[in-house]
Amino acid sequence: MRLTLAKWTLGPVLLAQGRRVRQSTPALPEPPGAREGAIGEGPLIRVLVLGDSAGAGVGAASQEEALSGRIVAPLRARFRVEWRLVARTGATTLSTLRHLERLAPFATDAVVTSLGVNDVTGDVPPALFLERQAALCALLRDKFGARLILASGVPPMERFPALPQPLRWYLGARARELDRALARALPDGRGAEYLPLAGELGAGHMAADGFHPGAEVYAAWGRAAAERIAHAGLGDAQRPPTAAPRADRPGKGA
Repeated sequence: MRLTLAKWTLGPVLLAQGRRVRQSTPALPEPPGAREGAIGEGPLIRVLVLGDSAGAGVGAASQEEALSGRIVAPLRARFRVEWRLVARTGATTLSTLRHLERLAPFATDAVVTSLGVNDVTGDVPPALFLERQAALCALLRDKFGARLILASGVPPMERFPALPQPLRWYLGARARELDRALARALPDGRGAEYLPLAGELGAGHMAADGFHPGAEVYAAWGRAAAERIAHAGLGDAQRPPTAAPRADRPGKGA
């Protein structure tokens, strides 16, 4: 009710500030580097990093320093890691779901998602956000054989330096709504779990645009995801015979 009232009373101000932020915030590119590969020795684990610009590593200097690289690096010492990145700037939960529906099937064991910021800015209500998240998890299990899905928390947008007040307060409150709803809905008993964001998100820890994670945030986030994957029992010896067939080679991500 409080946010609905704020939206109506502050609507013109929020819209104007939103336009100004889009015009004035530097558009950082998705970093260079491989978006798929295989590395390491040991039991096989297939990892998919999925989502939006943070999933794609915007704010990092390279994919090795972005989320996917920070997940793969600690896993490669214990596993043969086949990894793939399917992430695009501007992606929402719904657009990611539609994109995966169009892709040819490939096999994966663990998925780490980075979604929610564009659902917040798109004014998606919590119930619809959860409905779309559940549909995404179902698709990842049914079409791609995912056995562990780590849904990263929605970041605290009230800490984004690029956002002026009251837009920062409003988007921060909306982000908390979606994040708390996601945390309450997980685990779902079918392999989907909530992954709290690790690391600080103050001004000194953000990228140059004040909107995306910096190197330290990606490092902490990747370590937390890798630790959960490493202890989930997903290696070759634990893979059930009904799992999705192993792809001959990783295909191209987005």
